Amino acid sequence: MRFPIMSSSSKLPHWFWRIKESSSNGNWQEVFTLYRDTRKTGVQFTDPSLFPPIFKACLFLSFKHGESVHACLVKQGLESFSSIGNSVLDFYVKSQALNSSVAVFDCMRSRDSVSWNIMINGHLGQGAVKEGLWLFLQARVAGFEPNNATLVLVIQACRSLKAIYEGMKIHGYIVTSGFWVITSVQNSLLNMYADIEMEAAQKLFDEMFSRDLISWSVMIGAYVQSEEAEVAFRLFREMVTKNEIEMDGQIMVHVIKACIHLGEISIGRLVHGFVIRRGFVYDSFVGNSLIDMYSKCHDIESALKSFREMPRRNVVSWNSLLSGFVSNDKYLEALLLFDSMWKAGIDADGVTLVNLLQTCKHLLDPIHLKSIHLIIIRRGYEVNDLVMNSLIDAYAKCNLITLAWSLFNQMKRRDTVTWSTMIAGFTHCGMPDEAIAVFQEMNQVQNKPNVITVLNLLEACSISADLKRSQSAHGIAIRRGMEADVAVGTAILDMYSKCGAIEASERVFDQIPKKNVVSWSAMIAAYGMNGLPHYALALVDKMRAHGLRPNPVTTLSVLSACSHGGLIEKGLLFFQELVQDHAVELRLEHYSCVVDLLARAGKLDTAMELIKKMPNNGLKPGASAWGALLSACRTHGNSELGSGALSHILELEPSNSAGYLLASSMYAAGGLWVDAARMRWMVRGRGVRMVTGYSLVHVNDKACKFVAGDKHHSFSGEVYLVSEQLHLCMKIDKMHEEAVFE
Repeated sequence: MRFPIMSSSSKLPHWFWRIKESSSNGNWQEVFTLYRDTRKTGVQFTDPSLFPPIFKACLFLSFKHGESVHACLVKQGLESFSSIGNSVLDFYVKSQALNSSVAVFDCMRSRDSVSWNIMINGHLGQGAVKEGLWLFLQARVAGFEPNNATLVLVIQACRSLKAIYEGMKIHGYIVTSGFWVITSVQNSLLNMYADIEMEAAQKLFDEMFSRDLISWSVMIGAYVQSEEAEVAFRLFREMVTKNEIEMDGQIMVHVIKACIHLGEISIGRLVHGFVIRRGFVYDSFVGNSLIDMYSKCHDIESALKSFREMPRRNVVSWNSLLSGFVSNDKYLEALLLFDSMWKAGIDADGVTLVNLLQTCKHLLDPIHLKSIHLIIIRRGYEVNDLVMNSLIDAYAKCNLITLAWSLFNQMKRRDTVTWSTMIAGFTHCGMPDEAIAVFQEMNQVQNKPNVITVLNLLEACSISADLKRSQSAHGIAIRRGMEADVAVGTAILDMYSKCGAIEASERVFDQIPKKNVVSWSAMIAAYGMNGLPHYALALVDKMRAHGLRPNPVTTLSVLSACSHGGLIEKGLLFFQELVQDHAVELRLEHYSCVVDLLARAGKLDTAMELIKKMPNNGLKPGASAWGALLSACRTHGNSELGSGALSHILELEPSNSAGYLLASSMYAAGGLWVDAARMRWMVRGRGVRMVTGYSLVHVNDKACKFVAGDKHHSFSGEVYLVSEQLHLCMKIDKMHEEAVFE
């Protein structure tokens, strides 16, 4: 709308009134039009009260309009006045033009508290935390007295910068200046200390004469965050006992998270009852937290019940239950839940897709995996790094490494996780050369490897069993300063053990500063793998002397070492001790290993008895136990018992070639050629994929594969002679070891 030009100075108050009225009605275009038309008459605006609405109009209309108004002020020499300069400052700050605001601020001849507040709040509010805090310190030197809002922002800046010294100085100022009585300022200080120094936060909390809901929430949440769940519960009980403040959903979310840290499902159920009594079941955040708690405490049925009882569900509710199914190995249930989610009209987000990819990875289900890939493309999640990294990982774990590699090459942006995932994928598919090549390419493009990347590289080197490569990988870990990390150190000793360099494993083990159960178990496994069962047993005693109890992995390593080392009596004694002491939860693989231990010693009847007793322990004999028995039957020529074991193997793993080949070899050794031929015929008839055993040897930096029974290899004669010599050396070493430990 255009207004007629009026030149009479007597009409100026009318123009001013029109501008202010349009401003109060939010008619910003009219405000600026009035200003522009009035300027055309040659009228000079000098009333400071007019500039806030004019600059506000410029904020809504155009940044360039504001710059033009500012230029007019400069020509008139008015911007140096504090009231008008503050309007210009406010305009530039709210336009997120901090550099322009600093230029105006520096030119101001007189600055008042409003000037400083605008600049400090503007910088702190827009993330320029260091600059904002520095401005505040400058303002204090100039005698600036902040308001409540500015103080709260400054305290938040100290919190984000972890600037405890500056925070304590501000705390002192707050006490001496009288701001201490303001609860919002107290809570801001409490938040700062809770993030930086919990002891100081507790002291401040104890000194507070007035605590509101935020005060209690900050303290309970901080203790949960620092994994001091017991203290969080103590505060919660104190709060409930006092019954002075009405609780909210945020407090209950903190308390439910404390239940997760405690891992006490009974306490979690009590909290759930409290939630129901106080009527928090209608809070979606609380309901989602309950689903998460039950899932992480492995009570998936209660998680499902909580989900069904929620009056209102959002995508987070569905994702929480979906994550619960995945983390509790309920993969088929996860797929069914996604189907229900789709029927309910809930759109899948990135979290949903990552959980579904995890499901396909564990189920080794390429059909569903490709379907989810299509959803990712249709929904535009190809730009989501987390989703794409999970997709590459899922394809690799499903042995579709070509598709994983193709996706990797198509990605325009690759982070450290992407490179690490691809290295892990090649390693998983038995392609260590390709995994190492990806790591080398990663170094060339300046992507810094993290601990996970190096762990994946070490795993690739352990599969290649190349000592030279392994030493290079060890050097990389040292240069990156990761060798002191317990996970990296353990992976290095395991890598050397798989290269047969047991002395190097020992040196690495000794250099790990803080050994855990995994480190000890890895060294025990290394001894067993390299034919030193006596050393493995001795290390178990040493581990116990350090106050660490064997875990299921340690136990399996010791039993395996005794089995392959022929230490039948010692292995059985170790197993009996575990059963009597209930020190370790014995699993199917432990019983299978003992079956192997007995079977290798020719005690086939005893092994069979143990298999029969397994259902009484709540365990059903698996293919590994029957396979160990069948292998021993082949060695000891007991085809009758072997036939019984074979029927169980074929029922459990009909597509695994190992059982057929063992049975064929057993029948052939006993002269039962018809039965041996029948096994070979069954392999072909059922389309079972044959997996041939081989050895990998590096000759002149070239990997040479020797397939079992291959007489046509150019080095087959030399390999046979070396094999005979190695067997002889192994017998001598075993005799020497037994002599040392007797």
